Amino acid sequence: MSAAVPSAVPTRQAHLARAAVAALFLTNGAVFFNLVPRYPQIKADLGVGNAVFGTAVAGYSIGALLAGLLAGLAIRRLGSARVAAFGIVITTLATLTIPFVPNWIAFGAALLVVGALDAVVDVAQNAHGLRVQRLYRRSILNSLHGVWSIGAVLGGLMGSAAAGLRLPLAVHLGVSATLFSIVALLAYRFLLPGPEDAERATEAQDLAAADGHPAAPPARHPGRRPFTGPGAVRILAVLSVLAACGALVEDAGASWGALYLTGLHADAATAGLAVVAFQIAMTVGRLSGDRVVDRFGQRTVARAGGVLAAAGMGAALAMPSIPAALTGFVLAGLGFATLVPAAMHAADELPGLPSGTGLTIVSWLLRGGFLLSPLLVGLVADLVSLRAGLLSVVLAGIITVVLARVLADRASA
Repeated sequence: MSAAVPSAVPTRQAHLARAAVAALFLTNGAVFFNLVPRYPQIKADLGVGNAVFGTAVAGYSIGALLAGLLAGLAIRRLGSARVAAFGIVITTLATLTIPFVPNWIAFGAALLVVGALDAVVDVAQNAHGLRVQRLYRRSILNSLHGVWSIGAVLGGLMGSAAAGLRLPLAVHLGVSATLFSIVALLAYRFLLPGPEDAERATEAQDLAAADGHPAAPPARHPGRRPFTGPGAVRILAVLSVLAACGALVEDAGASWGALYLTGLHADAATAGLAVVAFQIAMTVGRLSGDRVVDRFGQRTVARAGGVLAAAGMGAALAMPSIPAALTGFVLAGLGFATLVPAAMHAADELPGLPSGTGLTIVSWLLRGGFLLSPLLVGLVADLVSLRAGLLSVVLAGIITVVLARVLADRASA
Protein backbone atom coordinates (compact mmCIF):
# COMPACT_ATOMS: atom_id res chain seq x y z
CA MET A 1 0.00 0.00 0.00
CA SER A 2 1.34 3.42 -0.89
CA ALA A 3 1.99 5.96 1.78
CA ALA A 4 -0.74 8.45 2.51
CA VAL A 5 -0.26 12.00 1.39
CA PRO A 6 0.39 14.09 4.50
CA SER A 7 -2.29 16.64 5.25
CA ALA A 8 -1.14 19.98 3.96
CA VAL A 9 -1.33 23.03 6.17
CA PRO A 10 -3.39 25.49 4.10
CA THR A 11 -1.45 28.56 3.03
CA ARG A 12 -2.69 32.11 3.43
CA GLN A 13 -3.60 32.05 -0.25
CA ALA A 14 -5.72 28.93 0.29
CA HIS A 15 -7.51 30.51 3.27
CA LEU A 16 -8.26 33.67 1.29
CA ALA A 17 -9.43 31.66 -1.72
CA ARG A 18 -11.73 29.60 0.49
CA ALA A 19 -13.25 32.75 2.01
CA ALA A 20 -13.64 34.25 -1.47
CA VAL A 21 -15.33 31.24 -3.01
CA ALA A 22 -17.59 30.96 0.07
CA ALA A 23 -18.60 34.58 -0.56
CA LEU A 24 -19.54 33.61 -4.13
CA PHE A 25 -21.64 30.67 -2.90
CA LEU A 26 -23.44 32.92 -0.39
CA THR A 27 -24.02 35.61 -3.03
CA ASN A 28 -25.25 33.09 -5.59
CA GLY A 29 -27.80 31.77 -3.10
CA ALA A 30 -28.94 35.26 -2.11
CA VAL A 31 -29.41 36.82 -5.56
CA PHE A 32 -32.28 34.64 -6.79
CA PHE A 33 -33.96 34.17 -3.41
CA ASN A 34 -34.22 37.95 -3.09
CA LEU A 35 -36.71 37.71 -5.93
CA VAL A 36 -38.85 34.77 -4.81
CA PRO A 37 -40.73 36.59 -1.99
CA ARG A 38 -41.77 39.24 -4.55
CA TYR A 39 -43.56 36.68 -6.74
CA PRO A 40 -47.03 37.49 -5.34
CA GLN A 41 -46.59 41.18 -6.22
CA ILE A 42 -45.19 40.34 -9.68
CA LYS A 43 -48.12 38.01 -10.33
CA ALA A 44 -50.59 40.68 -9.27
CA ASP A 45 -48.87 43.35 -11.37
CA LEU A 46 -48.96 41.09 -14.44
CA GLY A 47 -52.62 40.23 -13.82
CA VAL A 48 -52.29 36.52 -14.64
CA GLY A 49 -53.58 33.31 -13.08
CA ASN A 50 -51.64 30.54 -11.37
CA ALA A 51 -51.19 28.41 -14.49
CA VAL A 52 -49.83 31.27 -16.60
CA PHE A 53 -47.58 32.50 -13.82
CA GLY A 54 -46.27 28.96 -13.23
CA THR A 55 -45.51 28.67 -16.94
CA ALA A 56 -43.48 31.89 -16.78
CA VAL A 57 -41.60 30.73 -13.68
CA ALA A 58 -40.68 27.51 -15.51
CA GLY A 59 -38.55 29.71 -17.76
CA TYR A 60 -35.89 29.71 -15.05
CA SER A 61 -35.47 25.93 -15.15
CA ILE A 62 -35.66 25.85 -18.95
CA GLY A 63 -32.90 28.45 -19.19
CA ALA A 64 -30.77 26.47 -16.78
CA LEU A 65 -31.16 23.32 -18.84
CA LEU A 66 -30.46 25.08 -22.13
CA ALA A 67 -27.28 26.77 -20.91
CA GLY A 68 -26.03 24.29 -18.33
CA LEU A 69 -23.96 22.21 -20.74
CA LEU A 70 -22.08 25.33 -21.87
CA ALA A 71 -20.51 25.79 -18.44
CA GLY A 72 -17.57 23.47 -19.10
CA LEU A 73 -16.66 25.35 -22.29
CA ALA A 74 -16.89 28.70 -20.50
CA ILE A 75 -14.67 27.46 -17.67
CA ARG A 76 -12.03 26.11 -20.04
CA ARG A 77 -11.93 29.35 -22.04
CA LEU A 78 -12.26 31.94 -19.26
CA GLY A 79 -11.46 30.09 -16.02
CA SER A 80 -13.80 29.21 -13.17
CA ALA A 81 -12.87 32.34 -11.20
CA ARG A 82 -13.91 34.77 -13.95
CA VAL A 83 -17.03 32.82 -14.88
CA ALA A 84 -18.24 32.58 -11.27
CA ALA A 85 -17.51 36.14 -10.12
CA PHE A 86 -18.42 38.09 -13.26
CA GLY A 87 -21.30 35.70 -13.94
CA ILE A 88 -22.86 36.75 -10.64
CA VAL A 89 -22.54 40.41 -11.62
CA ILE A 90 -24.23 39.75 -14.98
CA THR A 91 -26.96 37.73 -13.22
CA THR A 92 -27.76 40.64 -10.90
CA LEU A 93 -28.01 42.93 -13.94
CA ALA A 94 -30.40 40.47 -15.59
CA THR A 95 -32.68 40.58 -12.53
CA LEU A 96 -32.95 44.36 -12.94
CA THR A 97 -35.01 43.86 -16.09
CA ILE A 98 -37.80 42.10 -14.17
CA PRO A 99 -39.46 45.22 -12.65
CA PHE A 100 -39.96 46.57 -16.20
CA VAL A 101 -41.41 43.53 -17.98
CA PRO A 102 -44.69 44.37 -19.73
CA ASN A 103 -46.26 40.91 -19.71
CA TRP A 104 -45.83 37.33 -18.52
CA ILE A 105 -43.97 36.28 -21.68
CA ALA A 106 -41.29 38.90 -21.07
CA PHE A 107 -41.17 37.88 -17.40
CA GLY A 108 -40.61 34.24 -18.42
CA ALA A 109 -37.90 35.34 -20.86
CA ALA A 110 -36.15 37.34 -18.12
CA LEU A 111 -36.23 34.31 -15.81
CA LEU A 112 -34.92 32.14 -18.65
CA VAL A 113 -31.86 34.40 -18.90
CA VAL A 114 -31.40 34.45 -15.12
CA GLY A 115 -31.68 30.65 -14.98
CA ALA A 116 -29.19 30.22 -17.82
CA LEU A 117 -26.65 32.48 -16.12
CA ASP A 118 -27.19 30.84 -12.75
CA ALA A 119 -26.56 27.36 -14.20
CA VAL A 120 -23.18 28.43 -15.59
CA VAL A 121 -22.22 30.29 -12.39
CA ASP A 122 -23.20 27.28 -10.28
CA VAL A 123 -20.84 24.93 -12.14
CA ALA A 124 -18.03 27.51 -12.10
CA GLN A 125 -18.23 28.18 -8.36
CA ASN A 126 -18.28 24.44 -7.64
CA ALA A 127 -15.30 23.92 -9.96
CA HIS A 128 -13.37 26.64 -8.16
CA GLY A 129 -14.41 25.28 -4.77
CA LEU A 130 -12.95 21.93 -5.79
CA ARG A 131 -9.70 23.66 -6.79
CA VAL A 132 -9.47 25.14 -3.30
CA GLN A 133 -10.38 21.78 -1.77
CA ARG A 134 -7.35 20.19 -3.43
CA LEU A 135 -5.12 22.70 -1.67
CA TYR A 136 -6.69 21.78 1.66
CA ARG A 137 -6.26 18.02 1.07
CA ARG A 138 -9.59 17.50 2.83
CA SER A 139 -13.25 18.06 2.12
CA ILE A 140 -14.60 21.63 2.19
CA LEU A 141 -17.27 21.45 -0.54
CA ASN A 142 -20.09 20.51 1.82
CA SER A 143 -19.51 23.62 3.91
CA LEU A 144 -19.56 25.74 0.75
CA HIS A 145 -22.99 24.32 -0.11
CA GLY A 146 -24.01 25.07 3.47
CA VAL A 147 -22.96 28.68 2.94
CA TRP A 148 -25.10 28.71 -0.23
CA SER A 149 -28.09 27.66 1.90
CA ILE A 150 -27.34 30.49 4.33
CA GLY A 151 -27.25 32.85 1.36
CA ALA A 152 -30.63 31.57 0.19
CA VAL A 153 -32.10 32.23 3.64
CA LEU A 154 -30.49 35.68 3.69
CA GLY A 155 -31.90 36.51 0.26
CA GLY A 156 -35.33 35.28 1.27
CA LEU A 157 -35.29 37.44 4.39
CA MET A 158 -34.20 40.48 2.35
CA GLY A 159 -36.96 39.90 -0.17
CA SER A 160 -39.57 39.36 2.55
CA ALA A 161 -38.49 42.54 4.33
CA ALA A 162 -38.64 44.52 1.08
CA ALA A 163 -42.11 43.17 0.37
CA GLY A 164 -43.26 43.98 3.90
CA LEU A 165 -41.95 47.53 3.60
CA ARG A 166 -43.62 47.84 0.17
CA LEU A 167 -40.29 48.83 -1.31
CA PRO A 168 -40.60 49.30 -5.08
CA LEU A 169 -39.30 46.20 -6.86
CA ALA A 170 -36.85 48.22 -8.97
CA VAL A 171 -35.34 49.82 -5.86
CA HIS A 172 -35.17 46.51 -4.01
CA LEU A 173 -33.46 44.65 -6.85
CA GLY A 174 -31.19 47.61 -7.50
CA VAL A 175 -29.93 47.50 -3.92
CA SER A 176 -29.53 43.72 -4.16
CA ALA A 177 -27.64 43.95 -7.46
CA THR A 178 -25.29 46.64 -6.18
CA LEU A 179 -24.54 44.86 -2.90
CA PHE A 180 -23.91 41.41 -4.31
CA SER A 181 -21.99 42.66 -7.35
CA ILE A 182 -19.58 44.43 -5.02
CA VAL A 183 -19.17 41.24 -2.97
CA ALA A 184 -18.51 39.17 -6.11
CA LEU A 185 -15.96 41.62 -7.49
CA LEU A 186 -14.12 41.84 -4.16
CA ALA A 187 -14.09 38.05 -3.91
CA TYR A 188 -12.62 37.74 -7.40
CA ARG A 189 -9.40 39.41 -6.24
CA PHE A 190 -8.67 36.49 -3.88
CA LEU A 191 -9.66 33.52 -6.04
CA LEU A 192 -6.98 31.13 -7.30
CA PRO A 193 -5.04 32.21 -10.40
CA GLY A 194 -3.69 29.97 -13.13
CA PRO A 195 -5.11 27.04 -15.11
CA GLU A 196 -7.92 24.87 -13.77
CA ASP A 197 -5.64 21.83 -13.43
CA ALA A 198 -2.87 23.64 -11.54
CA GLU A 199 -3.73 22.03 -8.20
CA ARG A 200 -3.91 18.57 -9.79
CA ALA A 201 -0.24 18.89 -10.79
CA THR A 202 0.73 19.66 -7.20
CA GLU A 203 -1.43 16.80 -5.99
CA ALA A 204 0.23 14.37 -8.42
CA GLN A 205 3.68 15.48 -7.29
CA ASP A 206 2.73 14.99 -3.62
CA LEU A 207 1.40 11.52 -4.36
CA ALA A 208 4.63 10.62 -6.15
CA ALA A 209 6.71 11.99 -3.27
CA ALA A 210 4.64 10.04 -0.74
CA ASP A 211 5.27 6.86 -2.73
CA GLY A 212 9.01 7.57 -2.86
CA HIS A 213 9.07 8.01 -6.65
CA PRO A 214 10.17 11.04 -8.63
CA ALA A 215 7.36 13.17 -9.98
CA ALA A 216 6.46 12.52 -13.60
CA PRO A 217 6.61 15.33 -16.14
CA PRO A 218 3.47 17.47 -16.15
CA ALA A 219 0.71 16.02 -18.28
CA ARG A 220 -2.08 17.77 -20.08
CA HIS A 221 -4.46 16.61 -17.34
CA PRO A 222 -2.18 15.77 -14.40
CA GLY A 223 -2.96 12.62 -12.46
CA ARG A 224 -5.75 11.51 -14.82
CA ARG A 225 -6.10 8.32 -16.82
CA PRO A 226 -7.97 8.20 -20.15
CA PHE A 227 -11.75 8.33 -19.80
CA THR A 228 -12.71 5.47 -22.09
CA GLY A 229 -14.96 2.46 -22.29
CA PRO A 230 -18.57 1.75 -21.27
CA GLY A 231 -17.53 1.37 -17.63
CA ALA A 232 -16.42 5.00 -17.43
CA VAL A 233 -19.63 6.19 -19.05
CA ARG A 234 -21.64 4.09 -16.58
CA ILE A 235 -19.89 5.77 -13.65
CA LEU A 236 -20.83 9.20 -14.98
CA ALA A 237 -24.41 8.01 -15.50
CA VAL A 238 -24.62 6.63 -11.95
CA LEU A 239 -23.26 9.87 -10.51
CA SER A 240 -25.95 11.74 -12.45
CA VAL A 241 -28.64 9.47 -10.99
CA LEU A 242 -27.30 10.11 -7.48
CA ALA A 243 -27.42 13.86 -8.08
CA ALA A 244 -30.98 13.53 -9.41
CA CYS A 245 -31.95 11.64 -6.23
CA GLY A 246 -30.60 14.57 -4.24
CA ALA A 247 -32.66 16.97 -6.37
CA LEU A 248 -35.80 14.90 -5.86
CA VAL A 249 -35.45 14.93 -2.08
CA GLU A 250 -34.65 18.66 -1.97
CA ASP A 251 -37.71 19.40 -4.09
CA ALA A 252 -39.88 17.19 -1.88
CA GLY A 253 -38.99 19.31 1.14
CA ALA A 254 -39.34 22.64 -0.68
CA SER A 255 -42.40 22.04 -2.88
CA TRP A 256 -44.51 19.48 -1.05
CA GLY A 257 -43.74 19.72 2.67
CA ALA A 258 -46.25 22.47 3.47
CA LEU A 259 -48.94 20.85 1.32
CA TYR A 260 -48.46 17.49 3.03
CA LEU A 261 -48.76 19.02 6.49
CA THR A 262 -51.83 20.96 5.38
CA GLY A 263 -53.37 17.61 4.44
CA LEU A 264 -52.70 16.53 8.03
CA HIS A 265 -54.82 19.52 9.19
CA ALA A 266 -51.88 21.69 10.24
CA ASP A 267 -52.50 25.44 10.31
CA ALA A 268 -50.64 27.69 7.86
CA ALA A 269 -47.86 28.59 10.29
CA THR A 270 -47.22 24.97 11.25
CA ALA A 271 -47.37 23.76 7.65
CA GLY A 272 -44.67 26.26 6.72
CA LEU A 273 -42.34 24.64 9.25
CA ALA A 274 -41.84 21.66 6.92
CA VAL A 275 -39.57 23.51 4.51
CA VAL A 276 -37.92 25.42 7.36
CA ALA A 277 -37.12 22.19 9.23
CA PHE A 278 -35.85 20.55 6.04
CA GLN A 279 -33.60 23.46 5.05
CA ILE A 280 -32.19 23.90 8.56
CA ALA A 281 -31.40 20.17 8.75
CA MET A 282 -29.74 20.24 5.32
CA THR A 283 -27.73 23.34 6.20
CA VAL A 284 -26.53 21.80 9.47
CA GLY A 285 -25.68 18.58 7.63
CA ARG A 286 -23.65 20.45 5.03
CA LEU A 287 -21.81 22.67 7.49
CA SER A 288 -20.80 19.62 9.54
CA GLY A 289 -20.56 17.21 6.62
CA ASP A 290 -16.92 17.84 5.70
CA ARG A 291 -15.62 16.39 8.97
CA VAL A 292 -17.90 13.37 8.64
CA VAL A 293 -16.87 12.75 5.01
CA ASP A 294 -13.18 13.13 5.87
CA ARG A 295 -13.53 10.56 8.63
CA PHE A 296 -15.77 7.94 7.02
CA GLY A 297 -15.57 8.61 3.26
CA GLN A 298 -18.20 9.67 0.76
CA ARG A 299 -19.53 6.17 0.12
CA THR A 300 -20.24 5.35 3.76
CA VAL A 301 -21.78 8.74 4.47
CA ALA A 302 -24.01 8.57 1.37
CA ARG A 303 -25.23 5.08 2.24
CA ALA A 304 -25.89 5.98 5.87
CA GLY A 305 -27.72 9.11 4.71
CA GLY A 306 -29.84 7.09 2.29
CA VAL A 307 -30.83 4.69 5.07
CA LEU A 308 -31.58 7.60 7.41
CA ALA A 309 -33.77 9.41 4.88
CA ALA A 310 -35.61 6.28 3.70
CA ALA A 311 -36.27 5.03 7.22
CA GLY A 312 -37.23 8.46 8.57
CA MET A 313 -39.61 9.41 5.77
CA GLY A 314 -40.90 5.85 5.49
CA ALA A 315 -41.85 5.83 9.18
CA ALA A 316 -43.40 9.30 8.88
CA LEU A 317 -45.57 8.20 5.95
CA ALA A 318 -46.51 4.92 7.65
CA MET A 319 -47.70 6.75 10.78
CA PRO A 320 -49.03 10.07 9.44
CA SER A 321 -49.01 12.87 12.00
CA ILE A 322 -47.62 16.40 12.13
CA PRO A 323 -44.72 15.58 14.52
CA ALA A 324 -43.82 12.47 12.50
CA ALA A 325 -43.89 14.40 9.22
CA LEU A 326 -41.63 17.16 10.57
CA THR A 327 -39.25 14.52 11.90
CA GLY A 328 -39.27 12.76 8.53
CA PHE A 329 -38.35 15.95 6.68
CA VAL A 330 -35.57 16.68 9.17
CA LEU A 331 -34.07 13.21 8.69
CA ALA A 332 -34.39 13.50 4.91
CA GLY A 333 -32.56 16.84 5.00
CA LEU A 334 -29.77 15.44 7.14
CA GLY A 335 -29.52 12.24 5.13
CA PHE A 336 -29.15 13.93 1.75
CA ALA A 337 -27.13 16.97 2.86
CA THR A 338 -23.83 15.73 1.41
CA LEU A 339 -25.02 13.68 -1.58
CA VAL A 340 -25.03 16.37 -4.30
CA PRO A 341 -21.58 17.75 -3.30
CA ALA A 342 -20.24 14.17 -3.26
CA ALA A 343 -21.59 13.45 -6.76
CA MET A 344 -20.12 16.72 -8.05
CA HIS A 345 -16.73 15.99 -6.50
CA ALA A 346 -16.63 12.46 -7.91
CA ALA A 347 -17.64 13.68 -11.39
CA ASP A 348 -14.96 16.37 -11.36
CA GLU A 349 -12.34 13.75 -10.45
CA LEU A 350 -13.20 11.34 -13.28
CA PRO A 351 -9.97 10.63 -15.16
CA GLY A 352 -9.28 11.96 -18.61
CA LEU A 353 -12.13 14.45 -18.96
CA PRO A 354 -11.41 18.09 -19.86
CA SER A 355 -11.69 20.44 -16.89
CA GLY A 356 -15.27 21.01 -15.79
CA THR A 357 -16.84 18.44 -18.14
CA GLY A 358 -17.90 15.81 -15.61
CA LEU A 359 -19.07 18.48 -13.19
CA THR A 360 -21.03 20.20 -15.98
CA ILE A 361 -22.84 17.01 -17.02
CA VAL A 362 -23.82 16.03 -13.49
CA SER A 363 -24.92 19.59 -12.67
CA TRP A 364 -27.01 19.72 -15.84
CA LEU A 365 -28.80 16.47 -15.03
CA LEU A 366 -29.23 17.67 -11.44
CA ARG A 367 -31.20 20.64 -12.77
CA GLY A 368 -33.17 18.26 -14.95
CA GLY A 369 -34.08 16.44 -11.76
CA PHE A 370 -35.31 19.68 -10.21
CA LEU A 371 -37.49 20.28 -13.27
CA LEU A 372 -38.96 16.76 -13.50
CA SER A 373 -39.32 15.98 -9.80
CA PRO A 374 -42.36 18.19 -9.07
CA LEU A 375 -44.06 16.88 -12.21
CA LEU A 376 -43.56 13.25 -11.18
CA VAL A 377 -44.56 13.73 -7.54
CA GLY A 378 -47.55 15.84 -8.60
CA LEU A 379 -48.68 13.17 -11.07
CA VAL A 380 -48.55 10.43 -8.41
CA ALA A 381 -50.29 12.74 -5.94
CA ASP A 382 -53.15 13.34 -8.39
CA LEU A 383 -53.46 9.65 -9.30
CA VAL A 384 -53.12 8.25 -5.77
CA SER A 385 -52.24 10.71 -2.99
CA LEU A 386 -49.48 13.09 -1.94
CA ARG A 387 -48.57 10.56 0.73
CA ALA A 388 -47.86 8.07 -2.06
CA GLY A 389 -45.99 10.71 -4.04
CA LEU A 390 -43.63 11.33 -1.11
CA LEU A 391 -42.63 7.68 -1.20
CA SER A 392 -40.25 8.98 -3.86
CA VAL A 393 -38.02 10.13 -0.96
CA VAL A 394 -37.90 6.57 0.34
CA LEU A 395 -37.13 5.29 -3.15
CA ALA A 396 -34.37 7.89 -3.56
CA GLY A 397 -32.83 6.72 -0.28
CA ILE A 398 -32.84 3.09 -1.43
CA ILE A 399 -31.34 3.97 -4.81
CA THR A 400 -28.61 5.96 -3.06
CA VAL A 401 -27.68 3.01 -0.85
CA VAL A 402 -27.33 0.79 -3.93
CA LEU A 403 -25.50 3.21 -6.23
CA ALA A 404 -23.20 4.88 -3.68
CA ARG A 405 -20.54 2.25 -4.46
CA VAL A 406 -19.19 4.58 -7.18
CA LEU A 407 -18.23 7.18 -4.55
CA ALA A 408 -14.86 7.22 -2.84
CA ASP A 409 -14.57 4.80 0.09
CA ARG A 410 -12.23 7.29 1.72
CA ALA A 411 -12.41 11.02 1.06
CA SER A 412 -9.78 12.38 -1.28
CA ALA A 413 -8.94 15.96 -2.07
